[in-house]
Amino acid sequence: MTTLWSALPYVVIVLLIAGTAWRYRYDKFGWTTRSSQLYESRLLRFASPLFHYGILFVFAGHLVGLFIPASWTDKIGVSEHAYHLVSLYSGTVAGAMAVLGIALLIYRRRTAGPVFRATTGNDKLMYLVLLGAIVLGMWAKLSHSTGEGYDYRATIGPWLRSVFTLQPDSARMADVPVLYQIHVVVGFALIALIPFSRLIHIFSAPVQYLFRPYIVYRSRDRRQLAARPERRGWERIQ
Repeated sequence: MTTLWSALPYVVIVLLIAGTAWRYRYDKFGWTTRSSQLYESRLLRFASPLFHYGILFVFAGHLVGLFIPASWTDKIGVSEHAYHLVSLYSGTVAGAMAVLGIALLIYRRRTAGPVFRATTGNDKLMYLVLLGAIVLGMWAKLSHSTGEGYDYRATIGPWLRSVFTLQPDSARMADVPVLYQIHVVVGFALIALIPFSRLIHIFSAPVQYLFRPYIVYRSRDRRQLAARPERRGWERIQ
């Protein structure tokens, strides 16, 4: 198991970087979500935002929980109990949003004929791994929710941070509950799948729209229109 926690992250990182570079080089025109909005939009209009907002909150929670040490939150006065409650309730709500959203998207793909025919085997695998990662994370969280809950910031967090310093502290993963271990493995499988599925579109998120200048639309003054000279051209026949 020690070898697994030492090698798995780097295998996934190599697949992510190399796969993304390959996809950009040889499948640039396939770098898309392959939108099926033209086939069905009523259910998509509700399910897609629900899933995307839910998964963004889940991702943000993972960043905070795994990459911000407990000592930092202690310094700003956030106790372990308070952090556990916030993590439990907010994570459950975000996870439920993501699960409901993806469940509706799967239902839509299965019941809408044109959408189902456009669904590939790769799409089915992606949905399975994505749903599995979310459900396993919620299951692990809720199964260790009593009392102070499981303190993954003392085990999984330091191990993951040590991976990026090229000194993986695999011993910290030895006593991690099995559900959390499975969740980590499935999560890495999802990351490795990104370059080879429609999930690649996360690298094309229009983040620049948040920083672009405002576009100001002004109505034309009728007096200016009236004073404007006629267009140059042939003279009118009297």
